[in-house]
Amino acid sequence: MVAEEEEGKFAPGEVIHDIATVRGMYQNWFLDYASYVILERAVPAVEDGLKPVQRRILHAMKEMDDGRFNKVANVIGQTMQYHPHGDASIGDAMVNLGQKDLLIETQGNWGDVRTGDSAAAPRYIEARLSKFALEVVFNPDITEWQMSYDGRKREPTTLPVKFPLLLAQGVEGIAVGLSTKIMPHNFRELCQASVAVLRNREFQLFPDFPTGGLADISNYQNGQRGGRIRLRATIEKVDKTLLVIRDIPYGTTTTALMESIVKASEANKIKIKKVVDNTAAEVEIQVQLPPGISPDLTIDALYAFTDCEISLSPNTCVIIDDKPRFVGVEEMLRLSTGKTVRLLERELEIRQQELQEKWHSASLEKIFIENRIYRKIEECETWEQILETIDAGLKKFVRVEGEKLKANDTRIVLRRPVSEDDLTRLTEIRIKRISKYDGFKAEEYIQRLDAELAEVADHLANLTRYAIAYFENLLKKYGAGRERKTQLRTFDVVTAQKVAVANQKLYVNRQDGFVGYGLKKDEFVCDCSDLDDIIAIKRDGTFMVTKIAEKTFVGKDILHAGVYNKNDDRLVYNMVYVDGASGISFAKRFLVTGITRDKTYDLTKGTKGTKTLYLTANPNSESEIVAIQLSDKAPARVKQFDFDFAELAIKGKGSMGNIVTKQPIKKIIRKSLGDSTLGGREVFFEPVVGRLNHNGHGRYLGTFDTEHLVLVVYKDGSYELVAPDPAKHFDLPNMLLLRKLEPDTVVSAVYVEGETKVHYIKRFHIETTTLDKRFTFISESKGSKLLAATAFAEPEVEVKLQRDKKAEKETEKIRLDQFIEVKGWKAMGNKLNYFKIHSLALLTDEGPEPQRREAKKRGVAKPEGGEAATEALEVSPPSDVEVTDEEVAQSQALLRRPKAQLGLF
Repeated sequence: MVAEEEEGKFAPGEVIHDIATVRGMYQNWFLDYASYVILERAVPAVEDGLKPVQRRILHAMKEMDDGRFNKVANVIGQTMQYHPHGDASIGDAMVNLGQKDLLIETQGNWGDVRTGDSAAAPRYIEARLSKFALEVVFNPDITEWQMSYDGRKREPTTLPVKFPLLLAQGVEGIAVGLSTKIMPHNFRELCQASVAVLRNREFQLFPDFPTGGLADISNYQNGQRGGRIRLRATIEKVDKTLLVIRDIPYGTTTTALMESIVKASEANKIKIKKVVDNTAAEVEIQVQLPPGISPDLTIDALYAFTDCEISLSPNTCVIIDDKPRFVGVEEMLRLSTGKTVRLLERELEIRQQELQEKWHSASLEKIFIENRIYRKIEECETWEQILETIDAGLKKFVRVEGEKLKANDTRIVLRRPVSEDDLTRLTEIRIKRISKYDGFKAEEYIQRLDAELAEVADHLANLTRYAIAYFENLLKKYGAGRERKTQLRTFDVVTAQKVAVANQKLYVNRQDGFVGYGLKKDEFVCDCSDLDDIIAIKRDGTFMVTKIAEKTFVGKDILHAGVYNKNDDRLVYNMVYVDGASGISFAKRFLVTGITRDKTYDLTKGTKGTKTLYLTANPNSESEIVAIQLSDKAPARVKQFDFDFAELAIKGKGSMGNIVTKQPIKKIIRKSLGDSTLGGREVFFEPVVGRLNHNGHGRYLGTFDTEHLVLVVYKDGSYELVAPDPAKHFDLPNMLLLRKLEPDTVVSAVYVEGETKVHYIKRFHIETTTLDKRFTFISESKGSKLLAATAFAEPEVEVKLQRDKKAEKETEKIRLDQFIEVKGWKAMGNKLNYFKIHSLALLTDEGPEPQRREAKKRGVAKPEGGEAATEALEVSPPSDVEVTDEEVAQSQALLRRPKAQLGLF
């Protein structure tokens, strides 16, 4: 534009340009773009759970559907009529839909989400709509339509999906300033939850991932922002040198998982020999370990340092009324279920209208033919006369609903007036059809329509009942093979410092005061990891804790150097020092807790000239007896005597200690190492995470000294002795019994011999001493099965038996300790009887005596869950009864309790 000269702002003839401010661009362009990305690309609609590209793919496939497979390239081309983007984005979206194995039936190489392999080119793979999609997703009569982007075609605004599809498939999308991440859920559980909504019952939904694995959903928070899911691979311990990964966490691939394992190995965080990928129909990654490496610690290290454990943060954002909303998965299911009910109601109403029209047409046709009304139109000359003649002929035989009924009036009652279209339709009936008309079949047809109309009316009157039946039918037709793949667990926290492999060696230069893994010419102390802290105690009675490094100066004249664990409450230091000011020698026992890294602490009175005479570190609080020899110049007559550290109480690092002698000491020599003065450690078993602990979480097993072991009995009829190591991974799904092994422990068992199908009872002591090796105590013939096992002192079983084919079933209780004497663990046992046994259940009234006594000694009237809970893992399902869905739900309910209730803090 040319500036106006009279304004005086610009020179005459000066040309200026319009300037678009950033504020205007933001208001006019950026917000439009952001809204478009959110509504039309990234975030799904709550009505059908689909993004626009997915909706258009399904609509295009429905238009092409003829029951046969179509090339994906053809489907992409058909979809491009509706989707204003490139073929690559459509192809990727279609592959994603096909891999979820719900709406699209695939043929060819569609890739593998487990291995990360991509699908073949669209021209090589084929697809068609699944039967589930055809039944649940489409109905043109109740679909809302809109014009496509170029105005040539019409496309659905949303599809009438009668199922919580969004929760079944899951979705992930990133928009402008907004994202959504909805986890996939189990098909069967969604159907059951929808039924629970319709019945006004409580329900809970948790993710189920197609890759299986383990999931900790304790912080799921209904899928809303701020929640977190921890996913773990399923790792099987085959033997001491081989681990096998069976399932991988959702969102990872076998290739990425193996790369993370190799990377952790190269960084010396774990020690492995080889990683082999044998994945085919099922995931199988073998992790081979070198000799001497603990498989249990390696499992923890895999979770700590590799992609065997990952975290996902859900974010349930959906489009509701053309706006993004954040709602929980349970509310989302309620919305979906309510929408399904409305769609079912609309379908019933349309069906009712169709049936009424069919009934109306069939009734008019019956009257028209049986009463030969068609003959009266032969003499009519005009179309209007024909219609009037037919209408007049019908009025003699029909009456409209609502018309007053006269006496002996047998006319058919029509449910709506006769229209001109009805009359026209009657004129179109062919002579051939009239000549072959069968009044009986016509009456049967009308009666069937009446029955179906009554059924539809009943469904409309009882819509909730009809919707429940609808979801139950979906579960029955399509639920087979869709059982839960992801196991719900509560994970323990794996601390990197605890599981870090000893990839470094600690050295010490005592005289110069250096510690570190780079002092390879100096004194070797122990193996350690590069995550450890190091404690160094000097002769002057001071100490420091510092992070391990290549070379660190901690002070000259080092007496003790080692790895420091701040949570170790069993490592006790025994010390004798002479005070520099008074010359008196003191002895003390202390723990090192509550320290600040790189700070110097004093274990003595801190006077000048103080010197440490004797110092030992005892991992299990062992006491000592030492021989103390006084100086030759000491005036005491007895110049040598023994001192027992067991007489001292264990105190903190700042305690002064007890006086040993006021005379100068020449030397101190250890005479003997005593027992642990802290006694055995209390051990608990946490059944939720399947680990032992000393923190009081879970079921109390007892007090364990060095020689005590844990007895584990498995469902396959074997037992194993293991040390009470908190790092031990227990095969929880296959365990039948876990308890402390006592000298008087007797295992009572009932099993079926595989070849003869005879039931046997046996009782035996644990005679083996080999650790971490399973011993089979039932018959090893094929088909042998352990039915019950217990270590109760007075075990009892309830048997349901049948003495002969004609007799009724009886229930009998048997005391196992009265049935058979204690024999060797290899003994066959005694036959139960020769009758047919239908079921057997273990009856337990109280826990094992040793555990009960220990619980009483500790001041616990009843262990957690009551006395019966002391052997909570002892289960014995009947031999011919399957586990019910209700029992599964009860076991899953344990996982849904808050952590505080589970004893996890």
